[in-house]
Amino acid sequence: MSKVILQVEDLRSYFFTRKGVVKAVDGISFYVDEGETFGIVGESACGKTVTALSILRLLPEPGGKIVSGKIILDGTNLVELSKKEMRKYRGKMISMILQDPMTSLNPVYTIGDQIAESVRLHQGLRGEMVEQEVISALRLLKIPSPEVILRQYPFQMSGGMRQRVVGAIAMSCRPRLLIADEPTTALDATIQAQYMALFKDVQKKTNVAIIYITHDFGVIAQMCHRVAVMYAGKIVETATTRELFKAPKHPYTSALINSVPRLDRKDARLYSIEGQPPSLMDLPPGCRFAPRCPVVKPVCREQEPPEVGIGYGHSVSCWRAK
Repeated sequence: MSKVILQVEDLRSYFFTRKGVVKAVDGISFYVDEGETFGIVGESACGKTVTALSILRLLPEPGGKIVSGKIILDGTNLVELSKKEMRKYRGKMISMILQDPMTSLNPVYTIGDQIAESVRLHQGLRGEMVEQEVISALRLLKIPSPEVILRQYPFQMSGGMRQRVVGAIAMSCRPRLLIADEPTTALDATIQAQYMALFKDVQKKTNVAIIYITHDFGVIAQMCHRVAVMYAGKIVETATTRELFKAPKHPYTSALINSVPRLDRKDARLYSIEGQPPSLMDLPPGCRFAPRCPVVKPVCREQEPPEVGIGYGHSVSCWRAK
């Protein structure tokens, strides 16, 4: 049995604005095992990135707040830590790769300086030992000529190489948990495939647990062991990747899978989900997917469905699930 690295229990993260309360994450629970890749998939603005920022305790202040819930990382509830205590965990125990490497890298510092910052802070190394750790991190991400690259600036590198550098920064202190927030969005298809293969290689070498956030079910199929489907701040279905593709139980999951283009079908028109997600400040009663659901029942519009276990590791929140 693998060890559970992260346990999220009934997490609620809201944004308090002048217009109202945005319930960006509204009562989600999941766990991630050591050495596992756990996917979180859903449309834009469904709460994926807010979930990641909540785990890192980096919600924008003063509006963003974790209202309730637990985030237990390797036995420690991160919600209970002070800001000073939390800084000891970021980078050392848990790291994050953001979507756009150009906004993650500082253009006026060399690659070596940006990786070295985390090494000095969390490992307490100085001098040549820092440089050796920087080179080691670059080699882990298979960056060629690391002795040369560490003295270069971000503008001197391609987009794919900058994304590898961001990965090297995240892995420089060998964290237990790595959160990757749509890390291949800005890359072309060939570089995407290389980067995903690199993720798997790094995981084999370090046994790091990965939370992979994406809207692309094609990426989920290649990368993840288990997956949670999010909609309007809620997790509507959780299962192993194989089981989810074989027998999706929630209408939203089925719709997302059907919207993936397939080479073995010659459809005149790609499948799309009708309607728009609800406003997180004005959520409808009952199931949040009900206004867009093709198989909606009267009870769906009146009562929120409970989470139901329908097999080993497979759960769904839907009134039609048995």
